[in-house]
Parts: sequence; structure tokens; C-alpha cells
Amino acid sequence: MNEKHRGDTLFTDITATLAGPVSSHFDLRGNMKKKSAVTNIGIIEDNRYMRDGWEAFIGSETDLNVVGAFGSCEEAFASDVMSRVDLFIMDIGLPGMSGIEGVRYVKKHYPDVIVIMASVFDDDQHIFDALKAGAMGYLEKKVSPEGLIAAIRDAIDGGSPITPNIANKVIRSFHQGDNQEHLTEREHQILEKLATGVSYHTIGKEIFLSVDGVRYHIRNIYRKLQVNSRSEAIAKGISRKLINPGVFFYL
Repeated sequence: MNEKHRGDTLFTDITATLAGPVSSHFDLRGNMKKKSAVTNIGIIEDNRYMRDGWEAFIGSETDLNVVGAFGSCEEAFASDVMSRVDLFIMDIGLPGMSGIEGVRYVKKHYPDVIVIMASVFDDDQHIFDALKAGAMGYLEKKVSPEGLIAAIRDAIDGGSPITPNIANKVIRSFHQGDNQEHLTEREHQILEKLATGVSYHTIGKEIFLSVDGVRYHIRNIYRKLQVNSRSEAIAKGISRKLINPGVFFYL
């Protein structure tokens, strides 16, 4: 990438493994599409001043053409630009349909369109929800004009641009996941029993274990899940897909 497009704001290219395959560069037969001389950009951002600013500096690039700038997903999706847009820059905190819902809509109805999120949210939940929904990049709104242009071009070329501190969060999350202690088969069995709301005594009878033995395993479950109560253990078990949420449970 030409250094003059990168500016003084760097971003990290997280491989498309995190955000899904890049289908926008291939036709249905798997052949590489011919790259258009100009890429059509759509903007969905409810802050008018930011939206106008993005439109101005993106539109000043000879290889980028802003075909529409909208204050909401509903406004954008009802417009005629959907048949022409190649890439959306999209906020998350939008009125009406959220940006994450907007990504899902775009990927369902226009799977070849690339979406880059540009948001003030930098928490793990928003980041992963956006990437899982199909966003190919995630930028902080404070990204410089040069950084945003560089990110757009990187996404067009098949990259997944993510600003450095967001990339660090993604990497730390994977490292934390690798370091999580796994429950034994017995602990997993007891955790599922906990989710049904039965007493320690009942659990012991059902799995042929003393109440003290049940308590021993539950202490290990709490330690491994880093929780302090039955309800926290159940919630963590569901979030880590250790428990089927349909079992259930009385708190």
C-alpha cells in the first residue's frame, strides 16, 4: 500500500478468518472478478457532521465514489444505492436498526458488499458481535481520514482492517480463551444438574456421589469459571456453551 495513503494512523489487518470469507472478489464459479476502476462507497452514520466529513474526504479520492450517505440503516436500505454500493462504512449505535443488525441484513441480502464498522464502542461484545455478523473490519471513530482511506483500500484488496487497540482486544480474548481451565466430565455433569435447580443432595443421589463430594466438585467449577454463586456459574456455563439454555432452571 502506498505510504501516503496510510497517513499517521496505522491499522492492523486481522485475517479474514475472524470475519468470514471474502466473497466480494469472486463470482459464483470462483473466478476472480475484474476490479472496477472506482469503488462505490456507502456511509451509514447518524452524526451529520461526521457523516458529511467522511463523505467529503472519501469522495475526494479518485478511486472512491460516495454513492450515498445516510443517518440510519432503514434509510440506506430503502434507497436505490443498494444495487450499486460495493462497501459500507457503518456506525453501530444508530437510531432504529443497530449497525450490527445492519451488517446481518447486508450480508443476507447483499453478500458481496463489504462492511467496515466505525464506532465509539471498543468493548469485546460489540467487536465480536460485529465480526460474527459479517463485518470485514472494525475501526474507532477517531481514526484519521488517511487511516480510514487506507482501511477502505485494504478491505477492497481482501484485508480485514482493525485499529490497533481493537486488534489487541481480539488477540487478548483468544489468549484468555486458550488459558481457560476445562471442566472435567464429572464437573460438566454437575454443572448441568445445577442448572435444573435441584439440591446438592439430589445431585449426589442422581450421580451416586456424597454431598461432600458434590460440594468439592462445585468448588472446582466455581474456581475454573471464576464465579461465586450458582446463578453466576449457570450464566457463565451458558455463555461458554457448556449448558444448553433449554434445560432449565430455577434461580
